[in-house]
Amino acid sequence: MMTVKEAARLSGVSVRTLRHYDEIGLLRPAARSEAGYRLYGEEELRRLQQILFFRELGFSLAGIRAILDDPAFDEKEALLRQRQLLRLEKKRLEGLIRLTERALKGERTMDFTAFDGSEMKEARDAYAAEVREKYGHTEAYRISEEKAKSYGKADWARIEAGMKAIFGRAAAAMDGGPDSPAAQGAVSAWQDFITENFYPCTKEILAGLGELYTADPRFRANLEGHGPGFAEFFAKAIDIHCKN
Repeated sequence: MMTVKEAARLSGVSVRTLRHYDEIGLLRPAARSEAGYRLYGEEELRRLQQILFFRELGFSLAGIRAILDDPAFDEKEALLRQRQLLRLEKKRLEGLIRLTERALKGERTMDFTAFDGSEMKEARDAYAAEVREKYGHTEAYRISEEKAKSYGKADWARIEAGMKAIFGRAAAAMDGGPDSPAAQGAVSAWQDFITENFYPCTKEILAGLGELYTADPRFRANLEGHGPGFAEFFAKAIDIHCKN
């Protein structure tokens, strides 16, 4: 596990940025230390890589969250496309190095092709368009982006507090079982909360999120912070809610 400072140093982003990503639900820490400090594992760092890459492509944070949290998101496919873009950038940089070496040797050249980044730009734009075509057509993506644009620091603090309150309420209902009125009330509150703050959360979307909470190690680790077995409990409560 890495502390937030170590993760910031490794990734090149600021501690403040990582805290903000946590506050808006984009990148949750795997756990917290006894002193309350954020801790990040391999899964979180891999997600951070994707976040930073999509930021390079010009996606908003809300859009990135919608993409990465989409059950259909294929990390391997994304990495293959990203490798393709990096190879194009490598090719361009190697051309610049060769041009510089020739200039150092005193060779005269009027070759400016190494400065042409159009091939890289076209590939980046094509990939960004492909991602938007695959994930950006959903109503959830569009509404999430629109709402997030209007949120300020106070809004994200309110959202963070609201999430903690609902999960705390659900955790307190664990002894009564996932089908108890208290547990089902917490699920209803969570569905309403998502609709109010992010996008219309239909039963179909909520059911997909419930599956994600146990299938994705990052979501599971975050939910387990509310108590051992909470991820399975909350996912089961969601499943019951969606089937009724």
